[in-house]
Amino acid sequence: MPLPTDPRILVDASTRDDAAVIRLAPDRALVATVDFFTPIVDSPYDFGRIAAANALSDVYAMGASPLFTLSIVGWPRGTLPLEVLGDVLRGGADVVREAGAFILGGHSVDDPEPKFGMVAIGEVHPERIVTNAGARAGDVLVLTKPIGTGILTTALKRDLLSEAELGEAVAVMTTLNAGAARAMTGAGVHAATDVTGFGLLGHLHTLLAASGVAAEVAARAVPLLPRAREMAERGAIPGGTTRNLDGLAEVVAFDPGVDAVTRLLLADAQTSGGLLIAVPADRRDALLAALQREHTPVAAVIGRAVPGPAGRISVA
Repeated sequence: MPLPTDPRILVDASTRDDAAVIRLAPDRALVATVDFFTPIVDSPYDFGRIAAANALSDVYAMGASPLFTLSIVGWPRGTLPLEVLGDVLRGGADVVREAGAFILGGHSVDDPEPKFGMVAIGEVHPERIVTNAGARAGDVLVLTKPIGTGILTTALKRDLLSEAELGEAVAVMTTLNAGAARAMTGAGVHAATDVTGFGLLGHLHTLLAASGVAAEVAARAVPLLPRAREMAERGAIPGGTTRNLDGLAEVVAFDPGVDAVTRLLLADAQTSGGLLIAVPADRRDALLAALQREHTPVAAVIGRAVPGPAGRISVA
């Protein structure tokens, strides 16, 4: 994709960051992102909530505050009642309202497969942008949500879990990363990204490659959602998770003691995951304390950035 060059462009697609950022004034920058997907849960209302939280997450990952959103809808009007779409939109609206933002419009098309998501627009001071390109050797890596949503939602589709048993995963996916964003900007972190479709290791690789450093990860330190390991052992592995792990073969070195299921979990394709933050070691405790005050789902130290080939990951 050809990339424009203009001094007002502060973040573009070249580093595969979470959102684009353009300067509007010396003290204001606009943050823009888009995300949409097909249903991953049975409840239309929860689908709308998850999709909205997922779209807003990219704004929070940049250290920004959301302003407004535009809805994106693909809907099979001949086979699914519009009342069901109403429940999806209501779920999205409730999460956007919780974020203190607004839905100001959108666009819909007739589509044989339902899809929903949002364009999310936010703002940030140009000097307070948190990108994925600032991590430094010695930084501590902190994660703010447990992983395993891809495996658990696949288990739901294969009737290995009920909708009720997916409740904790839905609660995590609908939790906004607003508190995590406030905590990290207050702690003065070096870099951040959110963990979504490319999995924990995939998004970590992107952050490291953009920052020019490597990392060491402790597999046992990575928090998992309840029953994620059990469902993975029973074969509820999304195709995206397998592709993620295969695509990382050249950049991730696993200790022999890291079993096959753990490797899949670390590459599991997430939806509306937490923030992955690189923080200086001397600010780690301040960040962890701030995350606890914000009641983020977890505040887990999972590894550290180290000198080495850009993007390389060692998993112990």
